[in-house]
Amino acid sequence: MVDAARARKLADRIQQIVAEMLERRIKDPRLGFVTVTDTRITADLREATVFYTVFGSEAERADSAAALESAKGIIRSEVGKQTGVRFTPTLTFKHDPLPDSARQLDDLINAARAKDQELARQAESASYAGEADPYKKPDPEDEEEDEPSGRAGRPTT
Repeated sequence: MVDAARARKLADRIQQIVAEMLERRIKDPRLGFVTVTDTRITADLREATVFYTVFGSEAERADSAAALESAKGIIRSEVGKQTGVRFTPTLTFKHDPLPDSARQLDDLINAARAKDQELARQAESASYAGEADPYKKPDPEDEEEDEPSGRAGRPTT
């Protein structure tokens, strides 16, 4: 097993190499607008998983996945050349669902914000169901009748 910091550095380097390869050297027409979002590597440095996103439709996503699979060997050989590790890790490309989840979460937040604004608009024109001050207060007429005359507790002399 390898130090976690070394594994993280190697994963970051693989991410950079793959991104450069996709940008400059891979000329597959099926490859759409691909962004490498993350790379994770196993503790024994034998397998690396590269997460990516594709801007576009499902068809473009499928075409890009096919293009990445066909270019996997070229990318792996370049990773081996540039990293200098004894065993070049095998690469697995996975579509990253995080941006889709984030987009869905943004939609939900925007819907909740719109409902809050609608409730605030309704609250502006609302009135109280009862009196404006819901707390009971003693009636001033009742207070005058309840007060005893003289001092309480002491006999008058």
